[in-house]
Amino acid sequence: MTTSFRLIVGLGNPGDEYAATRHNIGFMAADALAAYLRCLPWKAKFKGLITSCSEPSLLLLKPMTYMNVSGEAVGEAARFHKLVAENIIVIHDDLDLEPGQVKIKQGGGSGGHNGLKSIDQHIGQNYWRIRIGIGHPGVKGDVVLNYVLGNFAKADYQWVEPILNAIAHDFPLMLEGKTADYLNRIAQATATLS
Repeated sequence: MTTSFRLIVGLGNPGDEYAATRHNIGFMAADALAAYLRCLPWKAKFKGLITSCSEPSLLLLKPMTYMNVSGEAVGEAARFHKLVAENIIVIHDDLDLEPGQVKIKQGGGSGGHNGLKSIDQHIGQNYWRIRIGIGHPGVKGDVVLNYVLGNFAKADYQWVEPILNAIAHDFPLMLEGKTADYLNRIAQATATLS
């Protein structure tokens, strides 16, 4: 990461009907991060909602374009602030990871995630990803309507809330490039739940 200023993007869909869905865990993480860092109130800009934090120097973005065209908002924000992809961190749901499992990587493919495909088209693939596992329903036809766009079950919040809190509280480790330490802290936050 080549600058102290970073763009943090939480992926999701706008609207109350999507607020508690699995696909919106990126929005939830951005909200947790903004609250923990005591960022400014969210405001509309770059086809999304943004907030900034002075210490550390961050701009948080929740695209309001719907998931499949998230790259429009990310691209606008990146161009305005003259940010290269390496200084952008995207937080998103991942069907291929177990519920509550978190992985971090820089670059790579979209894994079929339409939000990432859109971002790839606008800024390339070399941004960082914080992938939050939501699990897979097991039946391919059920993925979109019944699962990804379905609300978390009440039992899921036993892992969702600790994960979101750990992502926010230990985020300085991510910014320092200590991704292994960051992942360890997040794993510790849910270790007692398994």
